[in-house]
Amino acid sequence: MSGPVAARFPDGRLHLQHGPIDLVIGADGDPASVEQAHGAAIDRFQDILSVLVSELPLLRSPVQAAAPALRGPVARRMAAACLPFAPEFITPMAAVAGAVADEVMEAMRAAQTAGALLTRAYVNNGGDIALHLSPGASFAVGLVADLDRPAHDGTIAVTHDMPVRGLATSGWRGRSQSLGIADSVTALAGTGAAADAAATMIANAVRSDHAAVVRRPARAVKDDSDLGDLPVTVAVGTLPEDAVVSALDGGRAYAEDLLQRGLVHGAVLVLQGRVRVVGAPAGQLAGPARGFASGKELAWA
Repeated sequence: MSGPVAARFPDGRLHLQHGPIDLVIGADGDPASVEQAHGAAIDRFQDILSVLVSELPLLRSPVQAAAPALRGPVARRMAAACLPFAPEFITPMAAVAGAVADEVMEAMRAAQTAGALLTRAYVNNGGDIALHLSPGASFAVGLVADLDRPAHDGTIAVTHDMPVRGLATSGWRGRSQSLGIADSVTALAGTGAAADAAATMIANAVRSDHAAVVRRPARAVKDDSDLGDLPVTVAVGTLPEDAVVSALDGGRAYAEDLLQRGLVHGAVLVLQGRVRVVGAPAGQLAGPARGFASGKELAWA
């Protein structure tokens, strides 16, 4: 495997890549602040993958057993984000992308001085995002419900005054395996790692045993899967309306429980053109997402 690579996009964004980790980093502020932050991100990125690989067997184990033995800073972030879901089955890998984004963002923040501050910044790790927002700053984060047919399906506005500093998306169509059938679940939380773990678990809770759902043992789909022989979704045919509604209602109930426990600040669940939204204030979701379904289907919890 080649080592970490850093490059600049023409618009000034930073691209960091090493093995499966692919980060796109944007920062706003005076040029010195941005350059300082980018330099800190590059420095911190150098050993992230190698340290994670050194603890990979533990990271693929149930989090209750793995957490006490983990030593790397990113691994500890992963475990901390996943432990609140125990004793449900979850491994620290459920939060890996968000935890990497958090770690790089923390290095960028730590590099700032009183005279050189970022206005706002993001670290996007394949759609799992860590945010930095100074007072008065905001981000408009786009939603893509179906990765097979990418489109701008809506926008969530995240402001400095909100407790949200991480967003992540999971579902059976994504790059990670899922026990559920959601096309996508986007979770909003206090960190990228927390959002990553929550999106994974909410997506798992959007379930149906309809004959149109095809599952296979996780290890048969990906031989190094941390899910072992658990059945993961590999195909979802067209479902009758009652099956879609039932699956989404199950996911929403799970997300509402996480909201009450303070593990998420909001979530958007999508399955075959229908949407459930939990937690976020009514004005924060805009755009085509509102056209997925009737107002009743899009009611805010």
